[in-house]
Amino acid sequence: MSWPHGVLADSQMQKMIDNGSINAAEMIEPGQVQPASLDLRLGEKAYRVRASFLAGKGNKVAERLKLFKMHEIDLTGGAVLEKGCVYVVPLLESLDLPLGMVAAASAKSSIGRLDLLTRIITDDGVEFDRVPAGYTGPLYVEICPRSFSVVARTGQMLNQIIFRNGDTLLSDVELVALHTESPIVSGNPVISGGLGFSVDLKPQHNNLVGYRAKPHTGVVDLGKLNHYDPAEYWEEIRTSDARIILDPGAFYILVSREAIAIPPTHAAEMAPYLAMVGEFRVHYAGFFDPGFGWSGAGGEGSRGVLEVRCHEAPFVLEHGQVVGRLVYEKMSKVPDQLYGQDIKSNYQGQGLKLSKHFRAP
Repeated sequence: MSWPHGVLADSQMQKMIDNGSINAAEMIEPGQVQPASLDLRLGEKAYRVRASFLAGKGNKVAERLKLFKMHEIDLTGGAVLEKGCVYVVPLLESLDLPLGMVAAASAKSSIGRLDLLTRIITDDGVEFDRVPAGYTGPLYVEICPRSFSVVARTGQMLNQIIFRNGDTLLSDVELVALHTESPIVSGNPVISGGLGFSVDLKPQHNNLVGYRAKPHTGVVDLGKLNHYDPAEYWEEIRTSDARIILDPGAFYILVSREAIAIPPTHAAEMAPYLAMVGEFRVHYAGFFDPGFGWSGAGGEGSRGVLEVRCHEAPFVLEHGQVVGRLVYEKMSKVPDQLYGQDIKSNYQGQGLKLSKHFRAP
């Protein structure tokens, strides 16, 4: 079966499920298929490993696990994955991609906001979160809790995967034309290698600009939603001078100054900004489905939540500083369902917001 160039939509992924290009040890649930991505489920076992690894050309992940695993954990009843440790979990889904089709994975939004580093690895893999054209084989997820220990169990969905056929990326010229046709950002767009966005450290109604993860907390059960008191896990970050100093090793939740929108004909991926702008990483979760923030799907523009980790040295972050960019991609077809309109979407119209596991402050 041949597909038009672009990111595959929900109905096309369903056809891949039907023809066996996407396989699963247990029947794929309808809720896994999102407008432009498929949610992936944890399998029954987690393997505590000595270190993060890639399989590398000519190697199977299962073979590497024999070298690096320390012990095996049963996830069927739920188990604690400890902060600072590395685990590899076989996923319930596997792939048999057609030639010419590639896939890319990312943590789901709520997982990135927990500072839970999750990356897909494959047999013969030389990159995290990238599945080469024509790949046939299993999928695994590497999980490394950074700020909080978590309780995870079989069937939970921590990652999502998109499928790309042919050239999908918009050039800057095409991005300008898209903004003219259907505004994709509030204010004047900064377009250079994608749509630039900046950090908001001057909120209109108060001086709360973000949250910093506390170093010593209890566990977070990934199955409990709207459950935890934010004050037990997060410190509020407030400022009166539109700047903050990032501490090395600390994890922050901040928000973009701009409100963005993804029209139905496109998807987007958050990419890190050039390293030369500062010693910090801006995101862990990166995909934006068609309809995110779009007025036709019940949005009036949605802020991008920034998951920020400072690296080697303290760094001054100032209001309006450009910290990242959105790369827009063409859809292969318009999805049957849009983010925020036809599916249950937790972050449509969002501002500064913690993951769905925490009660509203």
